[in-house]
Amino acid sequence: MAKPLICARLDDRAVLAISGPDWRDFLQGLLTQDVAQLTPGEIRFGALLTPQGRLLHDLFLVGRDEGCLLDVQAGQREAIADRLGLYRLRAKVDLALSDLKVAALWGEPGADAGLDGFSPDPRLPELGWRGYGAAPPSGAAIADAAAYRRHAMGLGIPGPADWGQDETYPIEANFDLLQGIDFKKGCFVGQETTSRMKRRGTVRSRMIPVRLQGAAPEAGAELLAGTLRAGELRSVEGELGLALVRLDRLEAGPLNHAGGAWEPIWPPWLEAARASEP
Repeated sequence: MAKPLICARLDDRAVLAISGPDWRDFLQGLLTQDVAQLTPGEIRFGALLTPQGRLLHDLFLVGRDEGCLLDVQAGQREAIADRLGLYRLRAKVDLALSDLKVAALWGEPGADAGLDGFSPDPRLPELGWRGYGAAPPSGAAIADAAAYRRHAMGLGIPGPADWGQDETYPIEANFDLLQGIDFKKGCFVGQETTSRMKRRGTVRSRMIPVRLQGAAPEAGAELLAGTLRAGELRSVEGELGLALVRLDRLEAGPLNHAGGAWEPIWPPWLEAARASEP
């Protein structure tokens, strides 16, 4: 059965417009994603890290004929613009707040559903498409940002509420598995720590979806494997949660939390990565 097409306006996201002769070189030295090869209409996922390699801001780069757009958390847009301004120095780069609205589209479009203005989400095909100032396709049901978050959570995709700010390394938040880090592009802020974690070959902790049983805990609750701390719940939606989990402790004993039990969920994209890691 075909999945209905759903379009959600993401009021929790906002847009920065980047232009000027030096915009590519400027962003290339800052972000985890390769900017040099970004083409008009293409979307790439990435992040701005601290010098120590922790996540500050997630973002989507959207190619334009002149410059690019940055799709960022709405509540952090001014802070991101200020931080980029600190790095600008003598670079010929213009930063501007844009009024373009961000929308997400997912499901299975019918033959008559035009996708003008929407481009594929680079993280995972099942996430659908993202649009900027685009009208919903004909026949699409209209939803809100909360509905999109439930959709992403059902696929095991973490979001800003899960990784926080200056708390989590991007590999722990699966940016390496969701096309959010280009390890071949050269230097970027936080690159040394990020590359070292990748070269080490074994990731100790990752964000994974979990199924909760018993009394639902709140975000921040401790997850145990026997008597050992095995992780921390970062967000909850009904019986589903996303947690930062110590992968090496999943077999240490019965998986439990203060109100009941829990179990990891391995969506195909995450299971494939798990099988390939040492």
